[in-house]
Amino acid sequence: MPQYLLALDQGTSSSRSIVFDRKGQIVALAQRELPQIYPRPGWVEHSPIEIWNSQLATAQEALRKAGISASEIASIGITNQRETTVLWNRSTGAPIHNALVWQDRRAEPLCAALRERGMADTIQAKTGLLIDAYFSGTKLQWLLDNVPGARAQAERGELAFGTVDTWLIWQLTQGKRHVTDVSNASRTMLFNVHTNEWDEELLAGLNIPHSLMPEVLPSSAAFGQTSADLLGAEIAIGGVAGDQQSALFGQACFHAGMAKNTYGTGCFMLMHTGHNFQTSHNGLLTTSAAQTHTRPEFAMEGSVFVGGAVVQWLRDGLRAIESSGEVQSLAESVPDSGGVLLVPAFTGLGAPYWKPDARGTITGLTRGTTIAHIARAALESIAYQSAALLQAMSRDAVAAGGAPVTELRVDGGASVNNLLMQFQADLLGIPVVRPACVETTALGAAYLAGLSCGMYQGTDELSALWKAERQFMPTMSRQRAGELMQQWEHAVRQTTAD
Repeated sequence: MPQYLLALDQGTSSSRSIVFDRKGQIVALAQRELPQIYPRPGWVEHSPIEIWNSQLATAQEALRKAGISASEIASIGITNQRETTVLWNRSTGAPIHNALVWQDRRAEPLCAALRERGMADTIQAKTGLLIDAYFSGTKLQWLLDNVPGARAQAERGELAFGTVDTWLIWQLTQGKRHVTDVSNASRTMLFNVHTNEWDEELLAGLNIPHSLMPEVLPSSAAFGQTSADLLGAEIAIGGVAGDQQSALFGQACFHAGMAKNTYGTGCFMLMHTGHNFQTSHNGLLTTSAAQTHTRPEFAMEGSVFVGGAVVQWLRDGLRAIESSGEVQSLAESVPDSGGVLLVPAFTGLGAPYWKPDARGTITGLTRGTTIAHIARAALESIAYQSAALLQAMSRDAVAAGGAPVTELRVDGGASVNNLLMQFQADLLGIPVVRPACVETTALGAAYLAGLSCGMYQGTDELSALWKAERQFMPTMSRQRAGELMQQWEHAVRQTTAD
């Protein structure tokens, strides 16, 4: 059997391809930046052709760097920015508009109309989601309503909709396969996560023809074969998952109560809830986890809008540092934040607060405050927001008869910051564990592909491959941690004070 797996990691800012060996170790990596398009304030687009060309180029480059041929790749896994929406002509394969990126807010009036029609409870019950322009459904509705001729073409069955995974598979198979996986489908507001099927009531409610929708498969399945002329030989596509569910899988969080947090520009925390669909009472979303079988599996999800981006603000806004790598040494030059709290609500606050009108604040300033105290408070703000998320998840878990989270697995760029990870463990009172391979998003897609082709026999084998690089144990008293979280919640309340 071929001994390598190829992961295609199509993200918001770049397309990457990584070759893994069967032990989950990186053999080669290639990356290309993806141009961002901002037609108007609040609108964010990508060129679907650029997405495809950059992803294909990195796949070819990764194989060259690894010094292997396509015939040595057992299977391809795909992970992607999730809610980004592409609409194209089935006959020509040509997009009829740029992709609407997950960050794009143009569909908010359509969301307001759904709320006014009283669809919020139905949508949450069937999809686990709150009505928001973040998700794909209203983006697709906007395209059908605003691209000339689109709705008529859709009614005639001439168009195909897909998230980025579906678009890439269409290109890789040269139009032979129009498919997605459950984790991406669950982010559309159109997918019933209990039955794992497109929901006719929701499609009708958003006036979307069923003929647009791709076939939905488990995350580890036979998605198709690449065309031989693209990479040098046909390769099976065996794994697909949206980026956050893929990271949960790559972190070997296969069982209820296991959780991961990805520290990127924002932070995305997911907790596996097994086969139990839990409706959050603490401002979180319910979503489909990556699935290796047809039986539904779920996760609770919460997102922090400004995570590592607060470090970019220190660099570009305050000009307190010249490079992001300097923040840890600056923050460590003082023993603590000196009572300073920074709430980076630059674009409002996400889960569990959901305060879109909140604005950033810095509190606790004294004559003795230095830029080092502010830098430390900025780093600590990432941990405070993530702690609030995990506490909300644990409350939901306990309310549903489960147990609170006992360990947090971490990945993403800011997870390499030891000061941040230690403070995170102190606030939470549980171990924070950083894996040996922090490329967990791509690794999850590779593992899903490896399962489908028989390279791995099951998730127990994958759990054995997962290795910790460092474990951060809490050293702060629970009383002190509680006092700090109370101070944080007080500072959050001040972001929306009149």
